[in-house]
Amino acid sequence: MKLETLPDLESLARHAAGIIAAEARAVVAARGRFLLALSGGSTPRPMLRWLAREDVPWAQVELFQVDERVAPPGDPDRNLTRLEADLLARVALPRVGFHPMPVEEADLAAAAARYARELREVAGTPAVLDLVHLGLGDDGHTASLVPGDPALDVAGADVAVTGPYRGRRRMTLTFPALDRARTALWLVAGAGKREALARLRSGDRSIPAGRVNAERALVLTDAAAAGPPAGA
Repeated sequence: MKLETLPDLESLARHAAGIIAAEARAVVAARGRFLLALSGGSTPRPMLRWLAREDVPWAQVELFQVDERVAPPGDPDRNLTRLEADLLARVALPRVGFHPMPVEEADLAAAAARYARELREVAGTPAVLDLVHLGLGDDGHTASLVPGDPALDVAGADVAVTGPYRGRRRMTLTFPALDRARTALWLVAGAGKREALARLRSGDRSIPAGRVNAERALVLTDAAAAGPPAGA
């Protein structure tokens, strides 16, 4: 695991966007298309807006979601709502290149299985994404892999549905899908993440984030999150 610290969230966001754009250009030049998965949450929103300004070969990008809340279309809780406003409305990504999670269906288990098939059709069997962007919760969760949820133990599927967490069920990529990614790019910001970041860096597998393969991980953090954890 490599770690880089930036002064604040805005510089963190801009740096992350530059890394994603550079990786997209390199991968498209080498293999013809770039397979990207983006997480939700509030921290990546400025990154998405910076990414919209970058030189990205969007016609050769296949964009997946790392996770999504089960909520109606346009709901402010939906990661898709923010993704559309901050990125998709600003770039020329072909409609066929975007793969939203089907959380509006009544049979969520069947929808998750279908999303896993869609992932394999694009990214191979087993599916290998070029870059997954991950966040870190103050409770140590990442994607929608949250403490105590049965989805943590899913080993035979790339997509799972969680139980309720902070008011919503979720659909999420699982550890096997995340661990096969060629690069994992973490964004961690804010003093409230200090303890979780310290545990992530130490490889603490008692938190969900600590169970993600760290060999190809780059953690970008702001100075507030990189400070000493409480009580240190």
